[in-house]
Amino acid sequence: VMHEDIKEVLYTEEQIQQRIREIGAALTEEYAPLAARGEKIVLLSVLRGAAIFMCDLAREIKLPLEMDFMAVSSYGNGVKSSGVVSIIKDVSTDLNGKHVIIAEDILDSGLTLSYLLKNLSSRNPASLSVVTFLRKKVEPQADIECKHVGFTCKNEFIVGYGLDYAERYRNLPYVGILKPEVYSA
Repeated sequence: VMHEDIKEVLYTEEQIQQRIREIGAALTEEYAPLAARGEKIVLLSVLRGAAIFMCDLAREIKLPLEMDFMAVSSYGNGVKSSGVVSIIKDVSTDLNGKHVIIAEDILDSGLTLSYLLKNLSSRNPASLSVVTFLRKKVEPQADIECKHVGFTCKNEFIVGYGLDYAERYRNLPYVGILKPEVYSA
């Protein structure tokens, strides 16, 4: 039934898994010297959208790491973020002196992520970087440097692989464009 609401598949399950293997291999190589020195790596996800991406990515990083989650609420008009963020569930890990990798589901306006980067950097991590599954081509977008981007996509209403509309479609194994009649009804 969910599949009938999809206008077009942007990224198949196979394309997604291949790209995550590539990102995981790159992160393994980049962070291996730090892990070899006993430095701690924390993979951090913002619930709920990025949870699937983070779990798949974690399995592809062949290094010891901690995993933690945050839940935030950003206030806006329902479609666009205002950048005013409230932390609903904070990390339980002490980030001081650790290498923090934020696994993000989608970088849209970047306002919420900008806030999170400021908040997390105040906790004195050894390093703080962003890996985003999707980066939307939108203007304006906050100037956020991403260590890795899974895919760059057009500005469409997309769902699947963790991304939702009204909490539905997160469990689709692919990323697709939602038919306009579904969300304009």
